[in-house]
Amino acid sequence: MPGEAHPLDRPAAGAITSQFGRQQVPDYLEGLNEEQRDAVVSIDGPLLVLAGAGTGKTRVLTTRIAHMINTNRAWPSQILSVTFTNKAAREMKERIEKLVPRLEGMPWMGTFHSIGARMLRAHAGLVGLTSSFTILDTDDQIRLIKQLLDAENIDEKRWPAKLFASMMDGWKNKGLLPKDVSVADSGSYANGMGGKLYYAYQARLKSLNAADFGDLLLECIRLFKENPDVLAEYHRKFKYMLVDEYQDSNVAQYLWLRLLAQGKPASEANICVVGDDDQSIYGWRGAEVDNILRFEKDFPGAKVIKLERNYRSTGNILKAASNIIAFNEGRLGKTLQTDVAEKGEPVSVTQLWDSEEEARTLGDEIEQYQRGGEDLNSMAILVRASFQMREFEERFIILGLNYRVIGGPRFYERKEIRDALAYLRLVAQPADDLALDRIINVPKRGLGDSTVQLLHGAARAADVPMLSAIRMLVETEDLKPKQRTTLRGLVAQVDDWAFRAESLRPFELVEQILEESGYTDMLSADKSVESQGRKENLKELSRAMEEFDTLGSFLEHISLVMDRDSTDAADAVTIMTLHGAKGLEFDTVFLPGWEEGTFPSQRSMDESGRAGLEEERRLAYVGITRGRKRVRISAAQNRRIHGLWQSAMPSRFLDELPADAVEVTDTGSSYGGYGYGGGGGAASRFNKADPFESVYQTPGWQRARAQQSTRKSGGPVTIDGDLVARSVDIGNDKSAFSFGERVFHLKFGYGAIAGIEGNKLTIDFEKAGRKKVLESFVSKG
Repeated sequence: MPGEAHPLDRPAAGAITSQFGRQQVPDYLEGLNEEQRDAVVSIDGPLLVLAGAGTGKTRVLTTRIAHMINTNRAWPSQILSVTFTNKAAREMKERIEKLVPRLEGMPWMGTFHSIGARMLRAHAGLVGLTSSFTILDTDDQIRLIKQLLDAENIDEKRWPAKLFASMMDGWKNKGLLPKDVSVADSGSYANGMGGKLYYAYQARLKSLNAADFGDLLLECIRLFKENPDVLAEYHRKFKYMLVDEYQDSNVAQYLWLRLLAQGKPASEANICVVGDDDQSIYGWRGAEVDNILRFEKDFPGAKVIKLERNYRSTGNILKAASNIIAFNEGRLGKTLQTDVAEKGEPVSVTQLWDSEEEARTLGDEIEQYQRGGEDLNSMAILVRASFQMREFEERFIILGLNYRVIGGPRFYERKEIRDALAYLRLVAQPADDLALDRIINVPKRGLGDSTVQLLHGAARAADVPMLSAIRMLVETEDLKPKQRTTLRGLVAQVDDWAFRAESLRPFELVEQILEESGYTDMLSADKSVESQGRKENLKELSRAMEEFDTLGSFLEHISLVMDRDSTDAADAVTIMTLHGAKGLEFDTVFLPGWEEGTFPSQRSMDESGRAGLEEERRLAYVGITRGRKRVRISAAQNRRIHGLWQSAMPSRFLDELPADAVEVTDTGSSYGGYGYGGGGGAASRFNKADPFESVYQTPGWQRARAQQSTRKSGGPVTIDGDLVARSVDIGNDKSAFSFGERVFHLKFGYGAIAGIEGNKLTIDFEKAGRKKVLESFVSKG
């Protein structure tokens, strides 16, 4: 029965078999190695399981829970098991059901936040909520912050709501209530208003009967601290606690766990944490690797079991990974081993001339493996940053290799790339209403849905493209003055960019468009983690355009690239980031871009110093240990940035690989025809000081003039043999109305026509006075 002593309690390693005497070993313990079995049967007291990559930690966790139930150490409801994803919780539940016959009930199992929400709903009244409280998503959170900023007359453009949301998320990850935030921390936002806004935000949540994601743990911590009887209730309820991926826990999660584990003296607490300090790679989102490093101090006398027997990779792969991670100082220390007699293929390190050759080489190798009978599903390319993906995607399209991007859309399907392409499409083709509709309010220009609907209506009524309708409307008073000014400015920008497109190379043009449209400033103001990745992707877009001389040729290339089946093929190469690859495994793993600045990331080292470098090294360890049969690392000697070739130093991590487990090849000299400092001969930039000087006779200027001349005729115009007119008729020689006729306008009411100019009417309205409007907005009165 629960609570009774059991002979399997905490046997010493090496004495496990003897613990059973002549009794039959339970089926679920068969097949476990000595360390795994020790971790399963060591039930009472604090336990730290250091589980290296591929050592079977999930099996240990689920078997441990099954063992507790099967040996009557606890009812399922007396066990709390914390996972880091809902998927992991579902997988563990399925395994437990197979291991425990006649299972009655389930342990409390889920993520930190899902269990926190369950506890809060049970005691909502004690934290100022009701049990039906709403959990805000990110959009609702940002909307609420904007309301608070508006109430305090804080300029949201200067102090973005997303920036404050990110700051609050950081405070909550550290377990800080408004009263706990220091003046220094809160003073960095809105000239010292951060603390006041945090108080106001939390108060507003209570009035809405709502909590955000961070509150699910923060309010639980407050609940436990302010209500000892509630905490004592959970102490009685949970006899055993298990925590997976402990190396990825943040401060708030740590505090929450410590409070729940205080039902017994620290040295007797029945808490088991499983993790790998060498795989702590989420410091950028608040994870504290120190949580696992100090477990033995938090729980004196804790037993430590190391799972070092890897069931995934070859000996050479494990040796390479172990050698690299050994350079980290902040670790508990373990060395992965394998029972496989053969060492397997050495880890391949290839130095290539540039990133384009890198993509060609990887593509050729993948095709070779495929011809040898290997599935594409068994291969993966793991990159440090998402901008590295583009060249591989384009190469695979050329080769006809199926691929899938995990953790995000394909490069040209990303939002920021589609936005930039929409600007370029509009410049190349002013009649592209879909492109204009996408960017008309990106970045925000203060144009509401009703204004955009008005523009669509005017375009339909006049049977013209939307940009042409805007040209007409800005000359009337159908729009408010502020809207007219905004749209007039947008039209002028599009015309200016179209003019420049004739003399600038496409990569220069897109850089200017993103800067002048305000798109770059919009991303800079967004302080979220994703924003930096979006900026890097746009830089990669510019780099991709460097090989094209005209905007038309680039856009045609894009249409061909994107014209492919968007559904994931049954057999496809996986492309993903190193962060997203944790927990996965593949027969063949390609690790490109091992150069200083790319990997390790210069930004990570600049922001976090040695801690950042050690986390980058843990990423390298994670990447190498994803491979089962082979790992192929590559570095490029040169990368082209903004039209200039720049040399790249090999990653310091390459020097940390063991020579006897690595095979090095250098193909850099085979493409030595390239030179440094390219970009010569690029067209000079647009002269803003005198925009029309010396360019009146260029083909671009002639085309622009031709387009202007066809706005009334609608017919094509040929200059130097080229068909250049694409505009449509935006005016009529004869109007359906006559001078003095009484008419009605939905906005301005009744009036009489005082003047007619094409399809524009000047009307003396009875209440609104004289206005100029489009005739399509007027009916005969």
